[in-house]
Amino acid sequence: MEILQIILFSAALLLVLYNLIVFLGLNRTRNTDSSQSGEINYSIIIAAKNEEKNIPQLITALKQIEYKTDNFEVIIIDDNSTDNTFAVCSGLIAGMNNYHTYRVSNKMFPGKKGALNFGIAKAKYSFILITDADCRPSPGWLKDFSNLFHKGYDFIFGKAPFEAEENIVNKISCFENLRSSILTFSFANIGFPYSATARNFGFKKSSFEKIEGYQNTTETLSGDDDLLLREAIRNKMKIGTLNGNDSFVYSTTKKRLRAYLKQRSRHTKTSLYYLPSRQFNIGIWHLINMFCLFSPLFLAVNILLIIPFFIKILFDIITALVYQKRFGYQFNLVEIFYLQILYEALIIINFAGAIFRNDSWN
Repeated sequence: MEILQIILFSAALLLVLYNLIVFLGLNRTRNTDSSQSGEINYSIIIAAKNEEKNIPQLITALKQIEYKTDNFEVIIIDDNSTDNTFAVCSGLIAGMNNYHTYRVSNKMFPGKKGALNFGIAKAKYSFILITDADCRPSPGWLKDFSNLFHKGYDFIFGKAPFEAEENIVNKISCFENLRSSILTFSFANIGFPYSATARNFGFKKSSFEKIEGYQNTTETLSGDDDLLLREAIRNKMKIGTLNGNDSFVYSTTKKRLRAYLKQRSRHTKTSLYYLPSRQFNIGIWHLINMFCLFSPLFLAVNILLIIPFFIKILFDIITALVYQKRFGYQFNLVEIFYLQILYEALIIINFAGAIFRNDSWN
């Protein structure tokens, strides 16, 4: 029993240390945006599969971007949709010279990677931005990317919040996105990047080609963002984060719990192929959180074992309250408390799903 107490109190101390590192990362300003010195030309690549309902909102948002239309092109790749995605998209962009839509053919890679690779090959500009067909980039999206690319970054990722709705699956999704974003941005800002979000992702085409594109990221159907970032890390490329709020890329969440769990297990499976140093670090983070969360189960051993739980909850609440607006969210105290517990429990479920569920590109 003494060993158990030592483990739990050690976990609490480690949790304090990790949270201090998180706070340090979130408050580090080495990637602060500055005034741009000339607009960069971009090719925006979007893979679409059965997205006829979402394409209109995406194109409307792209039209509102505050950037010269001569300085960017939009390439939408219809990846063998069974609905009217191609026809709807073609109709919406008719007469717009910097918009193009293609039906994918002869993909080099399966799933979304193949469609994106097809689009990147069509790109005429030297800087690539990736987003999804169900997304809505903010008006300042391209300007903020331009600011950082002028600083010499090879790969850059930004914030991608979900739009809030009044249902439990949405709240779970939004809170999970908040917690994941806090961790990914804080560690990236201290020079330890490990994950990105394809909804808000950009890179130099030359850097993409240097790491052989998606050639070394075929372990899973997903991972067009995280595994590509992994290859950039392996090749010691310069990775930056968009820390401002003018470059948000918004999207909606899944409506049903089953669809959400399927999506999260697919993303969790990608983490099984992170670099070992990243797997170890993130694994320790989640383990110490689990130990502290479940410490009240051992109150019969020692009443003081409630302390790790309270330390965890205190840090969770402080972190969410202080940083949620930075990532596009607004949760109240009660929501933070119960959603944090659900978040931890779902990590276990999603990990099991990652091991036993098959991938699919929907």
